Amino acid sequence: MFHTNNPIIKHKAGLLNLASELQNVSKACKIMGVSRDTFYRYQELVETDGLEGLINRERRVPSRH
Repeated sequence: MFHTNNPIIKHKAGLLNLASELQNVSKACKIMGVSRDTFYRYQELVETDGLEGLINRERRVPSRH
């Protein structure tokens, strides 16, 4: 069970907790309105970087003209 007070990742951690509670990823994703692909991305981020991995990061460097 993941606990956080960080509002940025609270929804993401909630999805992971719900899936664990229900023991059903598909049902949790349907309730939360996200795809299973998104769930597994979140799960992988937590496994590699902990809850901090769920914080959005910029994917590309801004270009400077």
